[in-house]
Formats: sequence, structure tokens, C-alpha cells
Amino acid sequence: MNAWVYAYRGQEVENRHRISLAIHGPEGLLAYAGNPGLWTYMRSSAKPFQALALFLTGAVERFGITEEEVALATASHDGTPRHVAVASGFLAKLGLGPEALVCGVHPPSSREARKALEEAGQSPTPLHHNCSGKHAGMLAVSLALGASPEGYETPDHPVQVLNRKTLRELSGVEPLLAIDGCSVPTFSLPLSRAARAFYLLAAPERALEAYREPLRKVQQIMRRHPELVAGPGSIDTLLMERLPVVAKRGADGYYGLALLESPHGPLGIALKVEDGSAQAREVAVVALLRLLGLDPGPTPWDQPERRNYRGLQVGYLKAHLELTWV
Repeated sequence: MNAWVYAYRGQEVENRHRISLAIHGPEGLLAYAGNPGLWTYMRSSAKPFQALALFLTGAVERFGITEEEVALATASHDGTPRHVAVASGFLAKLGLGPEALVCGVHPPSSREARKALEEAGQSPTPLHHNCSGKHAGMLAVSLALGASPEGYETPDHPVQVLNRKTLRELSGVEPLLAIDGCSVPTFSLPLSRAARAFYLLAAPERALEAYREPLRKVQQIMRRHPELVAGPGSIDTLLMERLPVVAKRGADGYYGLALLESPHGPLGIALKVEDGSAQAREVAVVALLRLLGLDPGPTPWDQPERRNYRGLQVGYLKAHLELTWV
């Protein structure tokens, strides 16, 4: 069935953002919209599964990694002072500094943090990159595996081989690889298979035994520290504060959800806005949760207004979702 987010200007539809999504439940594929077999890159939505390696390799115990540091390893964070401090402390435990990170540099996503840096006359560092926690986690896994941290971003490095194996065993198919925005491999899976992985994050007892405890720990840590997984005002943080879910955004219109509870039982969801719109993604995710019987309360993504540079309202966005139930 059709699933769209429409961008209205006045009362007419100006832009149409097509949505494809898959919902995996206890018996397999439960519902879908658009093309549930669409192969697409998970981008940062894969971070909860990449963080499993911290437990699979014993890195948490070896380096005394805290829950906050594990949460940051799953994060697309806003670069606030707290995020930066946790990333810096994480690296210090490994005997490494920011120069070990190959994620690159961008300004903080947080307006307040960006303004504070500018007013202090300081430039952003790799610690401000939204993926710095994930990269610190990969460095920890490299050391726990007895591998050199050099080249940890390359597909044939042991940490990336392990991450690919993890996604293969949780999804049931071999992921395709490309280079992510932060230079490490990103995984492409059919939406239906990515939804299966998120279902196992919601219901770890259904996973292969080796993954059950790591999945349970990552699920619980993300829910206990939602402010570290994203930041104040971010959709991931808001949803995890209000609902029994694990929520993880990805670049270019991707979103993954593990619903621990719903009227349909535990669910895993993978969603892609096919033109990559992040704004349409947030609107679609909130509308989908409401459609599935979960109410996050008022959010900034319920039919958000479109405004011009003078602040005048010129339109709004609205989701139109129809699910096909299997």
C-alpha cells in the first residue's frame, strides 16, 4: 500500500516523500508499506548492532567501559559538552586521543554547543562528530581482539569483519557494504531483514544464544541513557523517554525501531524515506507509532509547519500511511 509524507504549500501538495517500511513480529513479517524488500543502507541505524561487539569481545570488562560510554557507542550525538566529555573519557581508557578517530570533523549538531565553541574562538574536533562514540567503541573492540587500531575503518579489519558477521546472523542475509559518512563500512539490507534485526533487539530471547545477553544489555543501556544516544529535542531521545522503544535514526531518511511492547507484541521496524528527507522521516516515524497504537504525546513532528525566512507559515507536512498486513 501507499505511504507518503506530503509537504503542503498553502493547501496544495508541493512535494511527495515516498516511504517504504517493514514491520517484523513474533511470526515474521507482520506488515509493510511501499517495498519491504528494498535494499538500502542502514547508516547510523546500525549502531546498536555494531555496539554489540563491545560485549561479544569482552571489551567492556577489559577496559571498564561504563554504561554511558556504551550508550555513546550507539549514538548519533549532538556534540554537547557532555557528549564530548564521555567520548574523551572513553578514549583515555584505551590510552588513545582524538587523533585516533578517523570519523572526520563537523560542528556540533547542538546549536547551543556550536555557539559556545564559536564564542570561545575554538574549532570543533573529532570528538564533536556525531559518530565519535561509535569510533571509540570500534577502537576498544580492535584492542580487545588483539588487532592493531590502525585501519580499523577498513572492511577487512577484524572489527569490521565481526560487525558484518553480526548483521548477517541477526538479519539472516549477507549485508552489502559501502563507505559511510564517517568512513567506516555501512551495511545495506532489505528493509524486511533489517526489521528482523530490530525485532531481536526488542526480543533478545529469540536471537541466537551468543547474542541474547549483548542485545539485552544494549537495549537496556540505550533506554537508560536516551540523552546520550542523541540529545535534548532529538527524536530518538524523546521517543525513548516516552515509550517502551529503542529508537535509532540513520542518515538519508533511514530509521530503525525496536518496540519492546505494542498491541501486536514486540516489533522490529525499518523505515526509509526514499528521497532521503530527514524532516519527512521524523513525521513518518511518529505517525507510524500512532498507527501501531503507541502514543508519544505531543511532538514537534505532528503535522509540523513549514515557514519561510521571515517566519511566515507557508504550509505543513503530513503523513499518509497505509499498511498491508500479512
